[in-house]
Amino acid sequence: MRAQDSAIASETIAVSGGAEPRPAARPPLGRPRPAPSPVHRGGVLGTVMAALGVAAFSLTFPATAWGLEGLGPWSLVACRLALAGLVAGGALAALRVPPPARRHWPGLLVVAGGVVIGFPLLSTLALRTSTTSHAAVVVGLLPLTTAAYAAVRTGARPTRAFWVAALVGAAVIVAFALQQSGGAPTAGDLYLFGALLVCAAGYGEGARLAAHMPGWQVIGWALVACLPLSVPGAAAALATEPVHLGAHAVAGVLWLALGSQFLGLVVWYRGMAAIGVARASQLQLAQPLLTLVWSVLLLGEHLTWAALVAAVAVLVCIAVTQRASTGANREERP
Repeated sequence: MRAQDSAIASETIAVSGGAEPRPAARPPLGRPRPAPSPVHRGGVLGTVMAALGVAAFSLTFPATAWGLEGLGPWSLVACRLALAGLVAGGALAALRVPPPARRHWPGLLVVAGGVVIGFPLLSTLALRTSTTSHAAVVVGLLPLTTAAYAAVRTGARPTRAFWVAALVGAAVIVAFALQQSGGAPTAGDLYLFGALLVCAAGYGEGARLAAHMPGWQVIGWALVACLPLSVPGAAAALATEPVHLGAHAVAGVLWLALGSQFLGLVVWYRGMAAIGVARASQLQLAQPLLTLVWSVLLLGEHLTWAALVAAVAVLVCIAVTQRASTGANREERP
């Protein structure tokens, strides 16, 4: 009874304002801990989705090199867009997905111009004269341009540590790519830098739209919007450019259409919508090195010690950017 009276007295004093209530005692050992918050689970899932997108994109340049073995550049781009658009249109029709609201179409057109037409066309034209390692400069700089676009478009303001790590990682990738190509600019550099700019805009708008509709619908409607151009374009290009289809060319076209152009962008946009454009884009710092690994396995290129050193440096930069606080109240959340 004495213990009970003491507890009642303590509660009375706390309620009356005579003393601050003591913090609740920790639960005894053996009790299950609270489940992770939905925000935490969403962040982990978003990071996984964005990483899967990066893995899919890392095969884009090797697949493009395979495709160019049997198709001309215009045929390759038009065929990948037409095939991806037909698959996306079939999925949208089968699921009876209503068209997006009118206010979303300007953003969808930016996605279509950037990641559906612009980047595939410009990067394919660049790969006629550039190696895959040199073209990796594009994806090495893409996180910076994507984050910059997000900052201008949405007012996002990542921290100084975030930007320093991003700049260091991008510098490592640029230095590595230039070292691999002998340090001399190639004829495809203008194509690569153009692809860099349009892709950043497409990523930024796609991430914003993914907050209003599923990511697969964002890229799906962008692909469907391009069908009036891609289907007749494929027919015209195939009629004018030489075609020598082999196993590599067919595999390259299929991966570009279904992996890079559709499924990769589905998970990528979902990841960016969950964790923000700036942070998700930093995962792409690993993409050039993954592309070089695929180039060794699929194209027979040689991986040097410089690549291994660069890989470690880039992974460190990714870890820093993932841990850097980007300001919960101001970081862009599409």
